[in-house]
Amino acid sequence: MIINLRVDHKIADIETMENVSKDLKKLFIKFKEEFNVQEYIEIDTCNRKEYYIYTATYGNENELLKAEKENTNDNILIHYDDTAIVHLFRMTSGLESMIIGEDQILGQIKNAKNRSIKEEHCGKVLDTLFTKAIHVGQVVRSKTKINRGSVSIGSAAVDLAEEHIGNLNDKHVLVIGAGKMGTLVAKALAEKDLKAIFVANRTYYRAVRLANELNGKAILLDELGQCLPSADVIISATGAPHSILNKERIGNYIDTSNSSSIIMIDIANPRDIDENVKELGVKLFNIDDLRGIADENKKMRENEVKEAEMIIKTEFKLLKNSFKLMEVEELLGNIRLSMEDIRIKEAQKASSKLADVEGSAKIIDNMTKSIVNKIFHDISLNIKKAAEEEDYVTIESLKFIFKEE
Repeated sequence: MIINLRVDHKIADIETMENVSKDLKKLFIKFKEEFNVQEYIEIDTCNRKEYYIYTATYGNENELLKAEKENTNDNILIHYDDTAIVHLFRMTSGLESMIIGEDQILGQIKNAKNRSIKEEHCGKVLDTLFTKAIHVGQVVRSKTKINRGSVSIGSAAVDLAEEHIGNLNDKHVLVIGAGKMGTLVAKALAEKDLKAIFVANRTYYRAVRLANELNGKAILLDELGQCLPSADVIISATGAPHSILNKERIGNYIDTSNSSSIIMIDIANPRDIDENVKELGVKLFNIDDLRGIADENKKMRENEVKEAEMIIKTEFKLLKNSFKLMEVEELLGNIRLSMEDIRIKEAQKASSKLADVEGSAKIIDNMTKSIVNKIFHDISLNIKKAAEEEDYVTIESLKFIFKEE
């Protein structure tokens, strides 16, 4: 059984997601213990927190429904098998993102899978599922225009700034964070005719690298006081586990008589900027405020979404067929081993009786191999056909006939 546990931007705002993540972790641990989970992949982005779990210990719908009823947090979704698989395909295709068609989610899911492999809790089933999901995301992007001219969370943040401050030409902009999200912001800003841009990061060389691409200046987080007084727009996107800016830290650098003209946009999760900065008069926005831009983007891509959904439907059927065949691979392997064991023993008996005949051992070995191959060929085809047609009665009968436990 494949189980998906999640909280995302569709059912929760940024504050709720921050709070619910702890309950989600507890629920994951509970499932991990109850279902004896050996395979799992964790996905953590600014807009979602998800776990994909595979358990060979068969669960059923009633157990999951019971778990949902016991789950006191209404912001946590529990899906399994087909529904969980389709959600993952939609996610890699960019259909579940706040900004429809964005490409970053594909890389984030690749990284989540690779991390799980490295930590040795991604087995054959989830490896197959996620490899297919990544392939689906790539196919959707190559066969549709879902990401053509696509905006990212980073460029949406820049658009939001322009909505509230006007044209960014001749403005001073401070980007906090030189990771992937900060880089997306920087790329969007590169198209603007800025007066000055500062990049602040905990690791200085990363700030330098990004600042050089923008003809800007790099500073350390501890040196924010150098550019806060002149900043018109501050966009923060770090991976810090707690806020890095608050009223107390920036109060001495902000001109409160003119603070209403300062825009601060926080696109981090957990959030980088404490709500109390509003008391200084600055305009503070976060991921939730990007929803308007996201809705406009969604309307623009309605036709592409329909095409993407058709691709997902086709690829889903192919994956389901692969899973059906995976279920009987072990049975086929064991039947083959059983036949091979019998073949070797009988070939040895025959060889001993024909010891005086030159080349008899090789002739018998080749002949018995040929017999087993021909017998196994039809058995293999019929077992695979039974799996594809979900004929579990036949499969269980075969397990009994060939003494499969």
